[in-house]
Amino acid sequence: MTAQGVASQTGSGPEPPNTPLNQGRPHSARMYDYFLGGKDNYVADREAAAKVLTLWPGVMIAARTNRAWMHRAIQFLAAERGIRQFLDIGTGIPTRPNLHEVAQGIAPESRVVYVDNDPIVLAHAQTLLKSHPEGRTAYVHGDITEPETILASPDLTEVLDLSRPVALSLVSLLHFVPDDWGPYDLVQRLVDALAPGSFLVLSHITPDFDPEATQKTVQVYHSRGIPGQIRTRDEVERFFTGLELVEPGLEVPHRWRTDLAESDSHVETGDVTDEEVSFWAGVARKS
Repeated sequence: MTAQGVASQTGSGPEPPNTPLNQGRPHSARMYDYFLGGKDNYVADREAAAKVLTLWPGVMIAARTNRAWMHRAIQFLAAERGIRQFLDIGTGIPTRPNLHEVAQGIAPESRVVYVDNDPIVLAHAQTLLKSHPEGRTAYVHGDITEPETILASPDLTEVLDLSRPVALSLVSLLHFVPDDWGPYDLVQRLVDALAPGSFLVLSHITPDFDPEATQKTVQVYHSRGIPGQIRTRDEVERFFTGLELVEPGLEVPHRWRTDLAESDSHVETGDVTDEEVSFWAGVARKS
């Protein structure tokens, strides 16, 4: 599982930028960094991640497959749909290539705003999220549970023109937003603020393929104070209500537009199983 841009682990809202990094308590974004092979994690994160690995051995494959899917989705939107503005809520610890590097590799003028509430992401953002000279990037310390605050941030409005199409990226985020936080309403409020021709890019863990492993994984996160809720295909599809899913629709990420697979993704889409990945992913257009 990954965690990016959700409310603080106590559920009391986003932490301010000067919040200590809480090295003694695992954080889902740092655990995701570990699953991706990163180094921006602490002993508590690695211990929790090791417990997850005993229950869901495919979790590292899932994280990397999901990351590779995100790259393909952004490549598709930039190259085939002409999108030049991207709002990535739940950025997580930057791992190259980052979203703006994929988009600006196709269209250097692309503009990207990253949003997260983890102080360690803030610590890395200014050095690792550098824009191509023709484009723009910005970082907003914000929380998915406060969509209007994100959308009104001066750092966002200086970079993105919300009267023009935007790709909203909610990748590996919403399984950290339980139902009693109103996740469907939160997504709808974000989508409602976007211009026609915008897109929603979303992936989500599911119990559909390996219910025992994924359910036990959620319990590990819960036991460490990290909120989480996995959802079935129908429940994930509900996030796209009112939008037009692009082909191939809601799909496991390793079978979504594999013609766009990157040579350096380190994930061979044909070598992973649905049980290992246990994600649904999709891209949909707002009319």
